[in-house]
Amino acid sequence: MLVTRPELVFVSPRFLFPADSGGAIRTTEILRNMRGGKFRIRLLSPATGDQEERHVTQLAQIADRWNFWPAQKSTATAAARRLPLLASHLPLAVASDRSSAGIKLISNALAERPGVVVFDFLHSAVLAPSLLDVPSVLFTHNVEAEIVERHLLHATRWWQKRIWRSQLVKMRRFERDALLRFDRIVAVSARDAQRFREECGAEHVDVIPTGVNLDYFHFAPSEPDGRVVFAGSMDWLANIDAVRWFRAAIWPQIKAQHPTATMTVIGRNPPADLRSTSLSDWTMTGRVDDIRPYVHKATVYVIPMRIGGGTRIKAFEAMAMGVPVVSTSVGMEGLDVEPGRHYLQADTQEQFAQAVVSLLLRPELGRTLADQARQHVQQHYSNAKVARAFEKICEQAMR
Repeated sequence: MLVTRPELVFVSPRFLFPADSGGAIRTTEILRNMRGGKFRIRLLSPATGDQEERHVTQLAQIADRWNFWPAQKSTATAAARRLPLLASHLPLAVASDRSSAGIKLISNALAERPGVVVFDFLHSAVLAPSLLDVPSVLFTHNVEAEIVERHLLHATRWWQKRIWRSQLVKMRRFERDALLRFDRIVAVSARDAQRFREECGAEHVDVIPTGVNLDYFHFAPSEPDGRVVFAGSMDWLANIDAVRWFRAAIWPQIKAQHPTATMTVIGRNPPADLRSTSLSDWTMTGRVDDIRPYVHKATVYVIPMRIGGGTRIKAFEAMAMGVPVVSTSVGMEGLDVEPGRHYLQADTQEQFAQAVVSLLLRPELGRTLADQARQHVQQHYSNAKVARAFEKICEQAMR
């Protein structure tokens, strides 16, 4: 007798392609490895113009069928329309994702009684009906309130502090209320899960590891030619803060000790002040189709994060490719890696500069770190294992 697989409705607040951010990479890799398994996957997300047509091949790799609602375009006018949302009772990042068309599409899909529904990122909870009467899972990639806390900590102007303080109150309330609405919560690190339990009162919290595509991010020893690289979406505030801090406070110290060093920043939509840099040894690529050629040519991969949450997929990608990593403790939060064995940890600008210089001047140290890191990632963090863990959580939600 033919047994019909239950349907899994997956709600994303963003169109997932191109998958050029950590969250999109994590989500698409999980869905790709779940495709053809225990669930029929139906993807719901916003889309603009011809996105479906341009990415139909990639969509077919992660879902059995898909439906979209109209997405707002990322223009200066759209940014201006966000300003009135500061007065909303919702955090700005959440309020800007609210869509009446999206809410209607999701409500209609849930009325068909799927086996389980997954909402991707905390923000997507703003699209969920007030009563979730089908088995439900919230997939969190960060502790969003923690990110806002760190923005407040590093804000330097009074008006910035005022805005971030207001946003923190709203985000804490929204995060707590959202977590209590779902049958199960998926966190990407044990520390995130602990915070959800202790501060939000969430009970059914599961943890999945961070995965990496080991075939795609193949190992190749780094080149000892003085190249430093950072990769990350440059329209995300945490990455912008990291690169600004690195350029202003750390890079001059590196150049003083290694004058021939060069820096490459890979990532979409960098802000104007970073695009217009006059440094001859500093390159901003913008979005690229493939980061691997840039990373494989690097001697050192840096993660100078001071703000953020969840886990850093970029760290495992660099380790898989065989490039030694220098990171702050924030940049490695939630990852089961050991400083001094798998990467060099540095939290002050002096420590960070010295760690980078030590790898530029001592290639053998970089090779040792890179070999140990690749072996660690290869043994424990394949995307197939992560997808199986996620699939099991969805089955548990149904029961």
